[in-house]
Amino acid sequence: MKTGLSSKKAEENIRNLGLNEIKQTKPKKWYHYFLESLFTPFNCILIGISIILIYTDIYLSEKPSYANIVVIAILVIASTLLDFVESYRSNRAAQKLKEMVATNATVIRNGEKIEIPIKNVTYDDTVLLSAGSMIPADLRIIEAKDLYVGQSSLTGESDSIKKTVELENSENELDNIAELNNICFMGTNVISGSAKGIVIKTGDSTYFGKIAHTINSGKEKTAFQKGIENISRLLIKFMLIMIPLVFLINVEKHDIILAFTFAVSIAICITPLLLPVILSSSLSKGAVRMYKRKTIVKKLDAIQNFGAMNILCTDKTGTLTEDKIVLEKYLDINGDEDYRVLEYALLNSYFQTGLKGNIDEAVIKRAFENKMQDLIPKYKKIDEIPFDFSRRRLSVVVTDGTKKQLITKGAVEEILNICTMVDYKGEITPITKKIKENIERISKGLNQEGLRVVAICQKEDIEKIDNFDVSDEKNMVLLGFIGFLDPPKETAKESISKLNNAGIRVLVLTGDNAEVTRCVCNKVGINSNNIILGSKIDKLSDIALLRLLKKNNIFAKLSPIQKARIVRVLKQAGNIVGYMGDGINDSPALNNSDVGVSVDTAVDIAKESADIILLEKDLNVLLDGVTERKTYFCKFNEIYKNGYKF
Repeated sequence: MKTGLSSKKAEENIRNLGLNEIKQTKPKKWYHYFLESLFTPFNCILIGISIILIYTDIYLSEKPSYANIVVIAILVIASTLLDFVESYRSNRAAQKLKEMVATNATVIRNGEKIEIPIKNVTYDDTVLLSAGSMIPADLRIIEAKDLYVGQSSLTGESDSIKKTVELENSENELDNIAELNNICFMGTNVISGSAKGIVIKTGDSTYFGKIAHTINSGKEKTAFQKGIENISRLLIKFMLIMIPLVFLINVEKHDIILAFTFAVSIAICITPLLLPVILSSSLSKGAVRMYKRKTIVKKLDAIQNFGAMNILCTDKTGTLTEDKIVLEKYLDINGDEDYRVLEYALLNSYFQTGLKGNIDEAVIKRAFENKMQDLIPKYKKIDEIPFDFSRRRLSVVVTDGTKKQLITKGAVEEILNICTMVDYKGEITPITKKIKENIERISKGLNQEGLRVVAICQKEDIEKIDNFDVSDEKNMVLLGFIGFLDPPKETAKESISKLNNAGIRVLVLTGDNAEVTRCVCNKVGINSNNIILGSKIDKLSDIALLRLLKKNNIFAKLSPIQKARIVRVLKQAGNIVGYMGDGINDSPALNNSDVGVSVDTAVDIAKESADIILLEKDLNVLLDGVTERKTYFCKFNEIYKNGYKF
């Protein structure tokens, strides 16, 4: 399957098997919207009243009267048509907007690697996976390198699962089909590693498709939805009490038919027929207006939360900074410029096959500017140990024909933990306490200048190793550092000030270290006197963490799970929490938030987890969207805020 499917065969498969879509997620037909608009709770009450009136005004009456029935029928039809037109039109618009940010899959077709919409993936396609990829269908793994997949959408387990080519478990040991370690399932996502798989099931025939009717989207009902439900229940209860009460009062003075007719008229008067129309119309028009401000609404119900949020949690990179990382420095262990460090960084960044980020692109660009292109053909890649968020480093194994080298780059602390030697101008010596303190001092100094620092190390004594894994990242030789500058956005300071004035508190949740974060936050006007580290959060209870959250705005060196926990604790305290992120490490927090905000350039899993997509990664765009969300129903917010309590 090196050449993958041909275009002709792929089209034939799609014709025979249909598009790769789950029935529950396919766009609804027009009649579905019509039936939903017709059989609303209020319409059902009116239809029930009409049936009773047919019996009393026509069947029992000596002079049949159709007036009341006609009036109610007109009201039901008008309400249904108005609601249907607005609902159908707004959902069609939302579907088109959603298609603009639809996720893609990388497949091999006609021998070439291409990206196609997930719905066009078909049986027997060869799919390429890397960190951040969504699994587009059920796949049988044919190649894998340290592949870990998140299956929480299927199993609820937060831990990632390792996937391999060979089936390691026997059928008797399996409690669930999701435990098959050589199969990746639609709807899950790649946490780390890389792989190649063959599509064996698509659409409704996938494991995800078969259980789709039992799967929760992961998002609880919004405050807006809860408010509407509370009002509906309250009004229905009110009618059920008022109708028999009015009837009993009037039946003594008038005949039964007249008393009942009057009671029915009371029910008609207190039934808010056009409430659903007003809401759906406001939401849809709000979505269109927000789109003009470069804000795409994937879920209409998220609009109210978007505008009602009082806390915005955001990452640092790309939101507060330009997200245009430039490699500024390549230094040896004493802080002097060293081209060898850049050469090793190039080999690592160029040959790694995972999710290439801005750091890798910056390394390659700077190396090529220094005429290092000729270095690439001299080396051949043998193996790779992909990046993951627990080790925070990435390794590649290369050979120049004479010797093999394991080259690793990663966070300074993690690299120091696996190094026992240092290389200074070709001389290799053991790491002493003095050398280690000097390295940490240089790294901290670069961080204080606003540079993000990555350490580079290597090991050559690996000739006898054939299959490499994390356990081989030890006893390595530290070569030096590379420093990246990602300057703050010029508009960030003003945007944060405007968000604060709009009643939205901004919290920075980042995986970066404290010094770089402090430098950036100082420049954009966020108080950085006290930065809380992820290591401290793990030792705190939720109550203690909430106390910290009330007093501090910056949290650094956070894992994805810690970000999600912070969002959850803020929500439990009664806040409406928005989260803005674009990476795979942001997806748990995006799911936990009241309103997840991402950008159109985000990784697949982040876009799928988000409720709202920004067409530009800029706080000003988000601020415009929040402001624009104040559509015609904005004054309802205070009424619905606490579920319309009396």
